Amino acid sequence: MLPVKTVHLEASELYQRTESQMILPSDFFLPFGGKLAEDNRWVLLAQIIPWWELEEKYAKNFKKSLKGQKAVSIRVALGALIIQERLGTDDRETLRQILENPYLQYFLGLPEYQYRRPFHHSLMTHFRKRLGGEIIDEVNEWIALEESSRKDSEPQDRSDDDDDQDGGVSAETSGQSAQQQPKQMELTNEGELLLDATCAPADIAYPTDLSLLNQAREKLEQIIDIMHEPERGKSPKPRTYRERARKAYLAVAKQRRVKPRTMRKAIGKQLRFVARDLRIVAGLAETSSLTRLSRRMYKELLVIQELYRQQQEMYDKRIHSVPDRIVSITQPHVRPIVRGKARANVEFGAKLAISVVNGYVFREHLSWDNYNEGNTLQAAVENYRARFGFYPKAVLADQIYRTRENLRYCKENGIRLSGPQLGRPSTDQQEQKKSPRRMPPCEMQLKARSERASAAMGLAVLGRTFRRPARR
Repeated sequence: MLPVKTVHLEASELYQRTESQMILPSDFFLPFGGKLAEDNRWVLLAQIIPWWELEEKYAKNFKKSLKGQKAVSIRVALGALIIQERLGTDDRETLRQILENPYLQYFLGLPEYQYRRPFHHSLMTHFRKRLGGEIIDEVNEWIALEESSRKDSEPQDRSDDDDDQDGGVSAETSGQSAQQQPKQMELTNEGELLLDATCAPADIAYPTDLSLLNQAREKLEQIIDIMHEPERGKSPKPRTYRERARKAYLAVAKQRRVKPRTMRKAIGKQLRFVARDLRIVAGLAETSSLTRLSRRMYKELLVIQELYRQQQEMYDKRIHSVPDRIVSITQPHVRPIVRGKARANVEFGAKLAISVVNGYVFREHLSWDNYNEGNTLQAAVENYRARFGFYPKAVLADQIYRTRENLRYCKENGIRLSGPQLGRPSTDQQEQKKSPRRMPPCEMQLKARSERASAAMGLAVLGRTFRRPARR
């Protein structure tokens, strides 16, 4: 009979902590025999992430109570999200991969291979809500700082061994060097900081004014059907002309090339259909309550009202832009980001300012609204100093970062900012600009690292142009 352990209930027992000692790959029990490979990617990644520091911070989010079910540990929650992001699977498939792969179970901190699922797939939604961007950023910084400090300590250890072989160093000289080291860290600049901005494309269809109005009209027709259901048989159903509206939309949407005058006429028709449906919904709200609508449909109704206001304003003023323009009814927070790229002039998603230090990517600023990435340079440099204790020796960035304020700031702190000088170029520079210019090594390094980082984080799609083969 197994010995029974006495368990003391505490106020923080709502959170189920994992063991404080890292399980070695050789200690992971496999019922079918064998051992885990120590050089597996999931084993190496599990050894890098500071799980226990995360648990100390994660456990504070729970209330001090003895009631309720125990929460899943931070290692299982965050590990499942990392697995899902790396494999590119949905919630159900992620759980299937965990059940079938012992390396994934080791990555989640399980002591042995088990045939039952560690959690239900519906908890993945709660994991995403509870683990926000702040926790992910802290994990990223902890990993990067720990690895950078480990790399910096390796050459120092070798130099210490060489000194010991030469005869050793006295305690006085070592004490003096230890006192002088922080002063040198404050006075000298070290390292390079790479800055760039990218866009994380949202999972939405390419929006057009005509398609948005058609989608709004179809959703309003569903709302009308639900709200009129109690009055069915008592009063006639309001006429929405949905078939006529659908036919008018398809007559223009199926055309490959549409003239501006024809498009404006089609948008005007859809605006009138949407306005009619909104009046019908307002009339039905007086007799039938809006509580018949689900939370999602009520939210979409509010978004459609704002969408109609924006589209009507652009139609009346004959303009194509409006502040806080809505490009998706299901994701109203998404904004158009004008990037000016050859592949896509406008992207739809969150704009992300990143910095790269020794191959590690840090998120500096994230916003759904478009902003000037040049304004994030000073904050990124100060974050670099807070992480490593000194300013960078050079900042490699695009020309948009070379503003007068940023140049003055970098000059005061002894930082070299890459790029051409401000003002009108000289005659020699204009002639060099006409000739085919080769990209500098620093700029090539910046573009390559930022694209690799964006692709690895799943935040952007690498745009590569393929030339057509020459005819023979």
